[in-house]
Amino acid sequence: MKQLSELDASFLYLESDTAPMHIGGVYLFDARDRDQPLAFSTFVAYLRSRLHVVPLFRQKLKEIPLRLGLPYWVDDSEFSIERHLAYVNLGEHGQRANLDRLASRILEEPLKRDRPLWHITFVDGFRIDENDPDSDGFALIVKLHHAAIDAFSGEEIIGKLLEYTTEASPITPPQPWEPRPAPSEERVVLQAGVNLIRKPFQFASLAASAAEATARGVVQKQLHKLPLPFPLFSAPHSPFNRQITANRRIVSTTVSLSRLKAIKANLGAVTLNDVVLGLCAETLRRYMVACDADVSRSLVAMTPISVRSKSLRRATGNQMSAMLLDLATDEPNPAQRIRRIHWNAVASEPYQEAIAADRLTELVPSTMLALSARLYSELQIAQRYQPVFNVPITNVPGPQVPMYLQGARLVHQYNTAPLFDSMGLVVVAVSYQGSLTLNFTLCPDVVPEGDSLAPLVQESLCSIEQAAVELPPESGEQTQPPDSPSSLMDDTLTLLEGVLQKTVQRFKG
Repeated sequence: MKQLSELDASFLYLESDTAPMHIGGVYLFDARDRDQPLAFSTFVAYLRSRLHVVPLFRQKLKEIPLRLGLPYWVDDSEFSIERHLAYVNLGEHGQRANLDRLASRILEEPLKRDRPLWHITFVDGFRIDENDPDSDGFALIVKLHHAAIDAFSGEEIIGKLLEYTTEASPITPPQPWEPRPAPSEERVVLQAGVNLIRKPFQFASLAASAAEATARGVVQKQLHKLPLPFPLFSAPHSPFNRQITANRRIVSTTVSLSRLKAIKANLGAVTLNDVVLGLCAETLRRYMVACDADVSRSLVAMTPISVRSKSLRRATGNQMSAMLLDLATDEPNPAQRIRRIHWNAVASEPYQEAIAADRLTELVPSTMLALSARLYSELQIAQRYQPVFNVPITNVPGPQVPMYLQGARLVHQYNTAPLFDSMGLVVVAVSYQGSLTLNFTLCPDVVPEGDSLAPLVQESLCSIEQAAVELPPESGEQTQPPDSPSSLMDDTLTLLEGVLQKTVQRFKG
């Protein structure tokens, strides 16, 4: 039995009907170099032959009774690949816009918990060139649960399933596989008891879950009377931090990596990641100006950082750190803003000191975290008070060489991330073969006119390029930007630690 970490389990407990916790990807393939279009049956046979390289594809969750412990990954003795695949033929409607709408509907649906947490839809009839009816292609719409992977390991899994050669490799019979016997209920309960002895606060977490309904009613009545230290949350109000619905929209646009590298060269001591964050910041600022939103205070981003290494690498799970980063959107010069972002990331809150994401879940067990998130959502705290952060932004480096599936070349990919309650926009940047794609996963009921984000990215890039050329060289002395928050993540953890200590004292009493 392989037990989930607190961080992995938190994505299970945070899931709701309006907030499915899976990572999505849409992969577009050009099949014109094949002798004939790739049949769905061929794709199924190909995927069967490669299941052994991704063990999580045949593992499902084993829940602990009464949530006395974290779930386990166990082999699915009833595994059937057909339960994880679907086929759609767009026919004469093979345009990109129709594929986007189909992907949005598919990605709105949560994954089913009674089987391994993944699903792939094979989309036939997609045309790479909308003006050429013979431009054969197909698309894959992939869903992988965040409890099993993070954005970085998700790219690794796709890399294992694809090929690096133009020649279609022979499809071999699947390797023999015998599922390991599932643990007995007695074994699971016994192991849960041992874990409770090791982590006695799990009792408090269980009790808190049982008291959820009562807690919700009490807090809802007393919300305005409680002297909670919300000023510690330094992020401003923004159009993105409102109650979400189940509706989803995917907006993506691609820019050349060479243009971003040229900006980096002009600005001097900044990183390519700083330039990507600066491009996101300028795009969001322009969107807020168009919405007549207040831009006098800087937006705060949550930026995950992979902590994987060659000496510590797992095929699945979440191995991340996270930091809260001031995007300096109150700075009108988009090139100077990138320098401020670099300072905020490196000097005021160094990457090497970023708070490990699992530290938060060690302090607050996953069931308690889920309770807090639901209360945070239902009481609309993000609307009444300042949110912890405004938007998550993840930059995932991808392969810079072409990839193939049975001779069909991967020409484009765009990726999605889960939305959280009161968090209506997530940005995922993915690079591939000399290009960077900015992907906006949004709730259209929170972020209207989301299609405007794509042209705003292109406008923002041109504006940054011009400003970077005109900006004078950076002086040798670096000064702290005015009104820069000292340590947003530390403030948040201090608050949570205080709440935790009070909770433990109450249970002891």
